Formats: sequence, C-alpha cells, structure tokens
Amino acid sequence: MHIVLVEPEIPGNTGNIARLCAATGTELHLVRPLGFSVDDRYLKRAGLDYWHLVKVHYHDNFAEVIEKYPDNTFYFNTTKTTRPFTDVKFEAEDMLVFGKETAGLPEEILNIKRENCIRIPMLDDARSLNLSNAAAIVVYEALRQLKFPNLG
Repeated sequence: MHIVLVEPEIPGNTGNIARLCAATGTELHLVRPLGFSVDDRYLKRAGLDYWHLVKVHYHDNFAEVIEKYPDNTFYFNTTKTTRPFTDVKFEAEDMLVFGKETAGLPEEILNIKRENCIRIPMLDDARSLNLSNAAAIVVYEALRQLKFPNLG
C-alpha cells in the first residue's frame, strides 16, 4: 500500500502520516513542493522515533509518480465526488492520493481518472477532515480488506 501526499503544507500532518506508514508498512510518497523542510522539528516530533521504519519517496511532481508506478491503481481522495471509499476493492499496491490541506487535489489530477475519485462520507456542512485522519481512515479500510497483511 502507498500513501501519496501532493504538496503537503503542515509538517505535523505529514509526521502523523509517516507514523501511520511506519505502523502499517505503507510506503509514503511526498510530492514537491513541500510546505516545510523535511528537517522540520514538528515533522520529526510527530513521527517520533518511527522514521527509520518508513520507506519515503520524494517526487518533483505528480507526473513523476505516475511514470514510476504505471501498473499501480491510483485512488484520488477528494470531497468532489460522491463515491465512498468503502465501495473500492483495494489491492496491495494501490496508491492512495491526498492533496494539500488548504486546497485538496487539483482538477488536473482528479481528471486523470475520475472513476477512481473517492471520498469519506461526512455531513454536508463539514468541509473536510484533517489530512492525517483521512489518510488513516482510508489506509485502514484498505488493509482491513486485505486482512491486515504482515500486521500483528
């Protein structure tokens, strides 16, 4: 399983997601530009002492991610669709793509494959969930479907 963060802005969220990746064996992809330095103390604090357990990939743009993983299925997490993430039958090498905290994923990424856009159901008046919470919800559903491979 892979989590792809496109232009994340808040170091604490990325640190929390890195910790999620460490606990689940999920690979983390960070797409530049990042809204922080990877040496940021908030990023490291949120990940605590888990960073050595995380396989992190850095990409200069989203096109690079697609080019490097042409056989993987990409799921685009967005509030701009009606398809719930629970309708997906996830596979082990899927790419779970999340946008930056202030704007989500840009239309050009969502338009890559609209049928792979998914959302976490929530009340209409709720704008969105915290990025690290959203990533945890979706990755654990994917891993649940896969019967939590390699997890105790």
